Amino acid sequence: MYEHHYGFSGRPFQLTPDPQFYFESTSHKKAMSYLGYGLSQGEGFIVITGEVGAGKSTLVAHLMQRIDPSALTVAQVVTSALDGAEIVHVVAQAFGLAVEGHDKAGALGAIERFLQDEARAGRRCLLVVDECQSLDLTALEELRMLSNFQLGSHPLLQSLLLGQPEFRRTVARHPDLEQLRQRIIASHHLEALDADEVEHYVRHRLMQVGWNGYPAFAEGLLDALYHHTDGIPRRVNQVMNRLLLLGAIEERDELSLAMLGEVMAEMAADQTRGVRGGSGDLRTAPAAVAQAAPDAAVPRTPDSLPATEVAALLASRDARTAELEAAIGELQAAGMGQRDAMGEPLASEDARIAEARFATALERIEARLEEQEQSFRHVLTMLIEWLEEDPSREAA
Repeated sequence: MYEHHYGFSGRPFQLTPDPQFYFESTSHKKAMSYLGYGLSQGEGFIVITGEVGAGKSTLVAHLMQRIDPSALTVAQVVTSALDGAEIVHVVAQAFGLAVEGHDKAGALGAIERFLQDEARAGRRCLLVVDECQSLDLTALEELRMLSNFQLGSHPLLQSLLLGQPEFRRTVARHPDLEQLRQRIIASHHLEALDADEVEHYVRHRLMQVGWNGYPAFAEGLLDALYHHTDGIPRRVNQVMNRLLLLGAIEERDELSLAMLGEVMAEMAADQTRGVRGGSGDLRTAPAAVAQAAPDAAVPRTPDSLPATEVAALLASRDARTAELEAAIGELQAAGMGQRDAMGEPLASEDARIAEARFATALERIEARLEEQEQSFRHVLTMLIEWLEEDPSREAA
């Protein structure tokens, strides 16, 4: 939505990793150096860790753009809590190998034959495993065993392991991972962006979609953004998405500190209510829209869940609507009270009392109108985020 309002060619702060928006911070530059060194060795393990949203996946996407697919065959695995037998089958699938049944020995044999064929064709193989902190220790041991495959004295498989900080601690300290530690040839921990880097990061991503200074940033806004996000790129993306959306809804030419405060308050409220607003994952939105407009044709998606949180917001909105109607009744009564039963104007003292009642009722109705607008805007914001999170939902 906001990209059309501001004339952008795309969404600059999407949460899906996109190498087009790769920003080389000091820490990312070091990581690329370690990756380059590690890949030149052609064996063992390279380990990259970082906080959630630090940019590990974007780093890998950038790396994939730089490699020569005719010289390096890459398989990528995003793990859940896999054990040793499961990781072997997942690796086989990642390399495109069909393994019948759940025979671990058969899967290992298929992987070894594939790696040998690639080596004979002059291609090296790289296995990228994301979210390694979720792996069982037996799965890590299986990955180490896969690194033993050789053709003569030539190693057949190199692995890049990505994980959160706890994976780094596990690898460094666990007594059962000594052999894995000995095969790590390069490692790096991605740090958060500093205040200057956050400003450059935001401007860099905006310029990739044709930003020309519209909207402008109020003085101190990007410094405040850094403090609110701790320099974590994904958090910056989340807040900037909300901020630009608010700017588009309110047709603002400049993004202000007050708007940033409003966005942060809304995101904090989302977390309090249990709404998945922080990551833009609003799977309950279609049901919410169905309740807001029952006659509208709203597509249902397979991953739709009960809309308890959003339904609560809409219920609150309906309650405020009832209060609003009551206030209108009061307002009408106040206006009627300015004349006596015969329709004649009241005495001056009575008129002043009626005028005070009128002013009080007017203030109440204005306050409730403002609450109503904020409620609708909040639901609209979450709905738009849910629709834009996944390109497959664009039809909705």
